[in-house]
Amino acid sequence: MNNTVKLSQLLPGDTCVVSKVHGHGAFRKRVLEMGIIKGRPIQVLLQAPLNDPVKYRVMDYEVSLRRSEADLIEVTEVTDPQQKHELVSTGTVLCDETLQTIGSHSHKVINVALIGNPNCGKTSLFNIASGAKEHVGNYSGVTVDAKTGHFRYNGYRFNFVDLPGTYSLASYSPEELYVREYLRDESADIILNVVDASNLERNLYLTTELIDMDRRVVIALNMYDELRRRGDELDYEALGRMIGVPMVPVIARTGEGVNKLLDTVIATFEGKHSDVRHVHVSLGPDMEAAVRKLIDRLKECENMHHHFSPRYVAIKLLEGDTMSEKMVRNLKEGTTILELRDILRKHLEDMTQQDISADIAANKYGFIAGALAETFMPGNKESNQSTRIMDALATSKLLGFPLFIAIMCFIFWATFYIGQYPMDWIESGVSALSLLTHSYLSAGPVRDMIADGIIGGVGGVIVFLPNILILYFCISFMEDSGYMARAAFIMDKLMHKIGLHGKSFIPLVMGFGCNVPAITASRAIESKSSRLITILINPFMSCSARLPIYVLMVGTFFPAHASLVFIGLYLTGILMAVITAKLLRKSLFKKDETPFVMELPPYRVPTLKASLRHTWGKGEQYLKKMGGPILIASILVWALNYFPRPADIHDTNGAAQQETVSNDSYLYRIGKAVTPVLEPLGFNWKATVAAVAGVPAKEIVVSTLGVLYTGDEATAESTLAERLKADNGESSEASNDGFTSASALSFLVFILLYCPCTATVTAIARETGSWRWSAFSVFYNTAVAWLASWLVFTVTRMIL
Repeated sequence: MNNTVKLSQLLPGDTCVVSKVHGHGAFRKRVLEMGIIKGRPIQVLLQAPLNDPVKYRVMDYEVSLRRSEADLIEVTEVTDPQQKHELVSTGTVLCDETLQTIGSHSHKVINVALIGNPNCGKTSLFNIASGAKEHVGNYSGVTVDAKTGHFRYNGYRFNFVDLPGTYSLASYSPEELYVREYLRDESADIILNVVDASNLERNLYLTTELIDMDRRVVIALNMYDELRRRGDELDYEALGRMIGVPMVPVIARTGEGVNKLLDTVIATFEGKHSDVRHVHVSLGPDMEAAVRKLIDRLKECENMHHHFSPRYVAIKLLEGDTMSEKMVRNLKEGTTILELRDILRKHLEDMTQQDISADIAANKYGFIAGALAETFMPGNKESNQSTRIMDALATSKLLGFPLFIAIMCFIFWATFYIGQYPMDWIESGVSALSLLTHSYLSAGPVRDMIADGIIGGVGGVIVFLPNILILYFCISFMEDSGYMARAAFIMDKLMHKIGLHGKSFIPLVMGFGCNVPAITASRAIESKSSRLITILINPFMSCSARLPIYVLMVGTFFPAHASLVFIGLYLTGILMAVITAKLLRKSLFKKDETPFVMELPPYRVPTLKASLRHTWGKGEQYLKKMGGPILIASILVWALNYFPRPADIHDTNGAAQQETVSNDSYLYRIGKAVTPVLEPLGFNWKATVAAVAGVPAKEIVVSTLGVLYTGDEATAESTLAERLKADNGESSEASNDGFTSASALSFLVFILLYCPCTATVTAIARETGSWRWSAFSVFYNTAVAWLASWLVFTVTRMIL
C-alpha cells in the first residue's frame, strides 16, 4: 500500500516518489534545478545526530535538506520491496501512468483552502461542494476554526478546508492569525478566494494580499445573482486577466457555477489556465523602491522562510506586522534587515506625512478601483433598499429593543407551547414502552434495568427533542437572516456599560444554543480582556441542555405561569452574567477600549433547506448523546440506586421492595452524604443526586430524575411529571423525597447557574490557554448558584 506524505515524515531506508513541490522563490527554483521534480524517486539515507538535516539520494548524487524544507515536498511512499529496488536502481523520472500505478492515484489530489471576508458565503460554498453540513450564518465569526471536507470530481480528490473569515492577512485579529499560520504551515495547492460579488471593492482587498503572496489563486464570485439583480455588469473574464487570477461566477446557495469553478481549479492546478500570471499590485514609486530594497536583502538570507514570498514579507515589514517581524528576527541577518526596515519606514513617513499601513491600503484600493473602472458597470437599480427599510425598524431607538425582546419571547413561547404537542406524543410512547416492559418481562434486575434505567432515564430526556429542535431552528433563522448582527449593533452601548464589546453579544446569544461553540466564537473579539470576560460569563447563558429540565419542572409545578418562569430563568442568567462582567472588569482586568467595527450584512431570506439542515444537525448531536453518555449515566444511576439488594427480602410486592432498596442503596447513601450542603436550598437527596450527576452533562439531570422517580407496574403508565407531583412534599402523605414549588424553583435556579458541563470547562481551558480559568468558572459559578438558590428558596417559601 502506498501513502502520500511529506518528505520530512519518512525515515532512513524509506523510498518515495515526488508528487508535488511546494514553496516559493529561491527555494523552489533551487529544488527544481536539482532535479527534485514530480515523478523523481528519492531514497532517505540518514539523519544528522540531532535529527536535522536529513540526507537523501536523488538520481546518482546525495543531497541534504532541513526538515523545514523537506516539509514542502509532497511524496508518495513506496512500500513494495520490488518497486523500491527498481526505483533505487533506475532513479529515472516516472511518467503519469506509472505514478498512477505506484501511488494508487494518490497524486491526483488537490488541497484547496477557502479564504474570504466574513459573510462572503465561504461555508455555503464549502457545504454545496463537499456535501458537508457546517453551519452557515449571516454574521462575522461563524467559522472560527478550519473545517475540512473531501469529495471526488473529474478524476481528482478535492480536500477542501474552510478557513475563518478575515478582511486581510494582518496579525491583528485571531482569525487573521489563524489564516496566516495555516498558509505558513500547510501546503494548499490552490487558494479559493471567495468574493462577495455584490461588494467587490471591499472583498478584493484580501485578494491583493494573496497576489502579494504569489500563490495559485482562483476567485469564486459568490452571490452573483445579487449583482445581476441590481442591474450591475461585470466583465469578470477581463478582470481576471488583468489581475492574473481566474474568476468564476457562482451562486453557492443553489450550486450554480460550482462545476465550472472546480474545472477552473483543476486547470489552474495543472498549469493550463491562460489567465494565471503573477502581477505586482503597485504601491507607488516611493513605496515600491523601499519594498525592492527589502526584497533584495531578504533574498540574500539562506534561511529565509519559504512559505511566503519575499515581496509579501517586505510589505508586511513596512506595515509593522508583528508576525513578520518575529519571523525575520529569527534569521541570521534579521537584526540588520529590521534596522533597514526602520530607516525606510522613517523615510517614507517623512515624505508622505501619514501612516505606512494607511498609505499601502490606499494604494491597494487605488489598484482595485482602477481595475473595476475598466470592467465594472453599476446598474441603475437602488441597492439594499429592503435592508435600509428593515434596519429603520430593527435598529431604531423606539422599536429596536422592544422588537428584540418580542423576538426572544416568541422563541421561548414557541419552544415551550408548540413543542408541548410533539413532546406529549413522545412521552406517551415512552410510558407505553415502559408499561410493555413491565408486562412482558419477568420480574428481576434485567426488567428493572430496562424499564427504570434505560427507558426511564433515556426516555425521560428524549421527549424534549422537539423543544431542542424548535429552539435551534429559531436561532439558526436569526443568524442566517442577518438579524444577529443588528442585535449586536443595538446592544453595543449596553455591553459597553458592563465593560464589554458589542461583538461579545453574538457569542452570548449563541450560548442559548450551546456554550461550547459560543465560547469558541469569542475568538472574533479582538480585545483580549473582553474576549476573556465573554468566555467566563458565557456559562451563565442558559444552553439548550438545560431546556429539558426547565420544561419538566416548569410544566409540572408552574404550568399557569410557564412563560414568565421561563423568561425569568433566562433573565436571571443574563443578570448574573452582567454582574460578573462588571466585577471582573473592575477587579481582575483593566479598562480595555476597542473600537466597535463590525459589518452589518444585508438581510437575506434564509433557505428552509439550510435552516432545517442546521437544526437537524443539532438534533443528531442530541440523539447521539442519548446513545452515549446519557445511556451510560442512566444505567450507572439505576445500578447505584438498585444495589445493594437486601438478602433477607423475598417480598414479591414490587412497590415495597423498591422503597426498601431506594432507602438503602449506594445512591441514597451518596445523596444523604452530600445533601447537608444543598439542604438549605430545599433539596432532597434525589434532587442532590440529580444535580451532582448533571456536572458532566446537564441532560443527565432529567435522566437521573427519570431513574430515581420510577415506580412499579401500577404507576408505569404515569409520566415523570406526574410522579414528581405524586412524590410532592406538599401533600399530606408525602415523604421528604418530594419537591415543593419553592424547592422546584430553587432547583431550577441552581441548575441554571452552577458549574458548567465538562465540555464547556474544557472549551474554557482551550480558549484561555489555562486550566486556571476553568477552575475559576467551576468554583465561582457554583458559589453564585448556591447563594442565588438559597435566596430564591427562602423568599419563595415565605411568599407561598
